[in-house]
Amino acid sequence: MRIQHHGAVNGVTGSCHQLHIDNHNSVLIDCGLFQGTEKDHTNNDDIEANLAIDFDISTVKALIVTHCHIDHVGRIPYLLAAGFKGPIYATIATAALLPLVIEDALKVGVTRNQSIIQACLKLLNNQLVGVEYKKWQPVNSLSTQLSSQVKTKSTAKIKFQVAGHILGSAYVEIELTTPTANNTKTKKHRVVFSGDLGAPYAPLLPAPKSPYRADTLVIESTYGDKNHQSRKSRTKNLKNIIEKAVKDNGVVLIPAFSIGRTQELLYELENIIHHQKKQHKNSFWQNIDIIVDSPMAAKFTEQYNNFKELWDNEAKKTLSAGRHPLSFEQLYTVNSHQEHIQTVDYLAQRNKPAIVIAASGMCSGGRIVNYLKQFLPDQTADILFVGYQAQGTLGRDIQKYAPKHNLAKSKAGGYVYIDGKKITIAATAHIISGYSAHADQQGLINFVKRMRIKPTHILIVHGDEAAKAILKKQYQQLLPNALIEIGL
Repeated sequence: MRIQHHGAVNGVTGSCHQLHIDNHNSVLIDCGLFQGTEKDHTNNDDIEANLAIDFDISTVKALIVTHCHIDHVGRIPYLLAAGFKGPIYATIATAALLPLVIEDALKVGVTRNQSIIQACLKLLNNQLVGVEYKKWQPVNSLSTQLSSQVKTKSTAKIKFQVAGHILGSAYVEIELTTPTANNTKTKKHRVVFSGDLGAPYAPLLPAPKSPYRADTLVIESTYGDKNHQSRKSRTKNLKNIIEKAVKDNGVVLIPAFSIGRTQELLYELENIIHHQKKQHKNSFWQNIDIIVDSPMAAKFTEQYNNFKELWDNEAKKTLSAGRHPLSFEQLYTVNSHQEHIQTVDYLAQRNKPAIVIAASGMCSGGRIVNYLKQFLPDQTADILFVGYQAQGTLGRDIQKYAPKHNLAKSKAGGYVYIDGKKITIAATAHIISGYSAHADQQGLINFVKRMRIKPTHILIVHGDEAAKAILKKQYQQLLPNALIEIGL
């Protein structure tokens, strides 16, 4: 058994890991898209090179999808085009979301030819297998090999466990059973791939619980070097930042991924509005417009409503009290492109505050870009980052060069280039890392600490170099006899 990494080793995007079971059989865990400068090719400008499946898939018998963020599934169309015909295993909720994500990815980054898109989606749906949480699913496509004139077969079964990152997200347990050298016995090995683990006490979804056992663990490290604010602190921080930001009647822009972050923000904003209405009859929170400018986010929010059984107890209690945390009075959804352009123009001309949530979360595309073009030069505007910004993305550049919230509004910022045009940044940038959908350092440590049978081998992936190095030291202290490696 060995593991190869085809992404998410030099950063946090492009997740794709190949678990070689034996010389004839392997499975892929995720097949994601690279973003920003996190590309595994020497020519970072070669888009096709960064989409290509440039590794041998002849032994790949199945694809296991941990969740449907684009950096975990964006290369699936290229995997299908390369000839992969095996099953694609995912949780039932992820199986419902995945075709929507792939269709949008094809339209945005590949083609708008409907016949090509539908052909790809047909392949995807034919190979997609929805699996319930906490139930073992055999990988039935493994091949038998001939060894010393005796037919032997390795077996593998998988189990999805709640990861709490986005709707349908999972970490996956893979139990391998392989013959010994003399074929008289078999040996078992449990491999756990974390996918993206959710933060504890995040809104809407329950926190992940550790597996009973892992012999080998492949774990993300996005926030392996830092801890998040508490839920109470970050909600207070969100409320305070917005209240200060709108005193000058400016627009607050929140770049957020359509799946997960958008729904969490809506939940938190509804909660703030609900409590402010109870405490203050004339609070501005009663009148502020909250605009979600993303047709994809609207579709995913609908799926969140369809899978309410996956919500955590707090969210279920909110529903039972008659509140609608993802569909409330002050929420407006923008659908068509024409509506989008009209909304940007309208907000630019009015003298009333508004909160806009739009994708993409790293500002690397999508409708948020038009808002940034319009409002980055505006001193009354504020950009609120609530998630990780990868190296080389527009979001990371804005974080770096914008005036910070602890400086005077008159303090000049730097500039960024959008679509080849230089744009001076006068808007103020704010960062609330506590709203990340990723586990922080303590969460990553607890995930291992709370296993009954702990891993003897840990591979750290999906993080910046500093985050991986610091997390490695933490694991070495926790498990001094284990082999702790940074994935290469």
